[in-house]
Amino acid sequence: QVLLVESGGGLVQAGGSLRLSCTASGIGFTINRMGWYRQAPGKQRELVATITSGGITNYADSVKGRFTVSRDSAKNVVNLQMNSLKPEDTAVYYCNALIVAGVNYWGKGTLVTVSS
Repeated sequence: QVLLVESGGGLVQAGGSLRLSCTASGIGFTINRMGWYRQAPGKQRELVATITSGGITNYADSVKGRFTVSRDSAKNVVNLQMNSLKPEDTAVYYCNALIVAGVNYWGKGTLVTVSS
């Protein structure tokens, strides 16, 4: 059974920091890319940051310089360090894993709320 479990969400004041973690298990193929997406109320899900097995990262323009994605490939863990948080970062954050067969897996999401 494929399982992506996120942790680390919560409530933080603007300017604060949070660290999200996601562990993938039960995936019988090599995970090519892991990362984070988010969905704010009334909006579509959008990319936040991804990292490939080779360490290549990709960030949304809105989070560049504030968020850092990292990965422990041996443990199928991906982290997202979020600094200088803004109210507009409030969303449900979803962990994503893309395997070499082109299939995407998703976690159930963790809520991040940034108060002004």
